[in-house]
Amino acid sequence: MIDSHCHFDFAPFAQDPAHYLAMAQQHGVEKLVVPAIGQRNWPLVMELAAQFPTIYFALGLHPFFSAEHSEDAVAQLDHLLAQQQANCQCVAIGECGLDFAVADKGSEPQAQRQQQQAWLAEQLELANRYQLPVILHCRNAFPELLKLLRQNPPKRGGVYHAFSGSYQQATQLVDLGIKIGVGGTITYSRAHKTRTTMTKLPLAALMLETDSPDMPVAGFQGQPNRPDRLRNVLQSLATLRTESEREIARVTSLTTAELFAIPL
Repeated sequence: MIDSHCHFDFAPFAQDPAHYLAMAQQHGVEKLVVPAIGQRNWPLVMELAAQFPTIYFALGLHPFFSAEHSEDAVAQLDHLLAQQQANCQCVAIGECGLDFAVADKGSEPQAQRQQQQAWLAEQLELANRYQLPVILHCRNAFPELLKLLRQNPPKRGGVYHAFSGSYQQATQLVDLGIKIGVGGTITYSRAHKTRTTMTKLPLAALMLETDSPDMPVAGFQGQPNRPDRLRNVLQSLATLRTESEREIARVTSLTTAELFAIPL
């Protein structure tokens, strides 16, 4: 399996990445995609990939950390992506998107919403320029995200990570070539809407993720999530769908590998 979204440069993994990688591999998780959150960790995710050939990375500006991004952040991202064009471990632009829950807590929420939308629009342009897919984050901003995706569709597609919306929202994304990231939410029986959505979508539209160390799976609340617990997500998805665990693992891994151009 491939964990399509894991912040492996965060604690606790940063202290002993080889240990956590080995643990993941013991549970069938052979490769990780590590998205960046902004300028401060671009070097960290690149360093991890240089150290471990089973780690792939994405470079982007996460909307949750908008306050940290400098005015020239997109220009810096453009420059760095140009340098990474020959690096097959640089597989996407992300984590990028819109987070109006964060914007609305600020002193100028409307201005912050507009800034986030501007950054996302520019990153979508970069994705098409460098022929990379996008890793999308969205909170309280689905209509605005959809509008931007329709205005500048990612030619190489992308994935909406940690999806917890409706079937209608999911199909709108899939129609635009965006895959649906399936994570720990579906391991909770109370997540009726998300679990029902995952039963209706084509298996080829889904990708497995942990969002480690965030988004803990059921039974491990209060603990840092880990890539090896992708197995729990797989097991939960298999209880909801008609396909076997083996088939789900095969198809979702193939989808992830194709989107990010990762060799299997």
